[in-house]
Amino acid sequence: MKVLFIGGTGVISSACSELAIQKGIDLYHFNRGKSFRKIEGVKTIHGDIRNFEQSRELLKDHEFDSVVQFIAFTPEHIENDILLFTGKTKQYIFISSATVYETPPTRLPIKETTPLKNPYWQYARDKIACENLLLREGYENYFPITIVRPSHTYDKTKIPLQGGYTVLDRMKKGKKLVVHGDGTSIWPLTHAKDFAKGLVGLLGNEKSLVEAFHITSDELTSWNRIYEIMAGHLNLEPKFVHVPSVKIAEYNKEIGENLLGDKAYSMVFDNSKIKKLVPEFSADISFEEGSKEIIEWYKNPENQIVDEDLNKIFDKIIKKYE
Repeated sequence: MKVLFIGGTGVISSACSELAIQKGIDLYHFNRGKSFRKIEGVKTIHGDIRNFEQSRELLKDHEFDSVVQFIAFTPEHIENDILLFTGKTKQYIFISSATVYETPPTRLPIKETTPLKNPYWQYARDKIACENLLLREGYENYFPITIVRPSHTYDKTKIPLQGGYTVLDRMKKGKKLVVHGDGTSIWPLTHAKDFAKGLVGLLGNEKSLVEAFHITSDELTSWNRIYEIMAGHLNLEPKFVHVPSVKIAEYNKEIGENLLGDKAYSMVFDNSKIKKLVPEFSADISFEEGSKEIIEWYKNPENQIVDEDLNKIFDKIIKKYE
């Protein structure tokens, strides 16, 4: 099977790439070749997918069984891909996002049939617009689409806390931490290696065409517990200051959209659809286990990047609400 990943070296796509290679897939990447991640066995086409004419020239002699688009975020990106890959692939997989689902949710668990509506986050609305465009193209012009919606996916390089390493640094220094709400809302965290089992299982699967799937862990953890697990690996006791998400949003637009458009609400996903089509999919890596890799990765001083502007925002919030 000949497969193209557009991107291929990110948190999610690198794990998918490694598994695809293990399974003997003839894997190509289309990217600019600037990532620190190097994956053995991949054939890389160096180019900028945003440059349509360059991309068309680089891809003119290729056809693929599946193309997976990891880095499309707006309808314009999708429109270009439709032009590029019509007639050149048997399957086009769009990596969307679970943020497209109705927010806040009126019913749990979330299923693929849950309405798509997110009034709080432009990122999510753009993903919805991408999905709508692809579905229309799939139904009207038989473009072979599959939509995949990851939720909060991490690997050893990605700290799944609002603020990344800056939060870990605050823990180490004994500083207080801003946690949205009362910290008891529940949240699924999915290791990228687990996500990869679902995604790779969809490659070349005709039953996935003109269908949408979310791929998430079934493990549910409160936000307080997520912080506690990270701190526990450092033999520390986290110091929480709980603040309503709407109040945090007043201090930083980006964080506010991320919370109100996603993480402020408890989320539970019904993964029965992906499990039925891809029986080998299971999310086996607990956050207790996966977070150990994160702690090891961030022992390297080169990875310890602190955002002092974000620190100042946290300090302001804490001063007002502690």
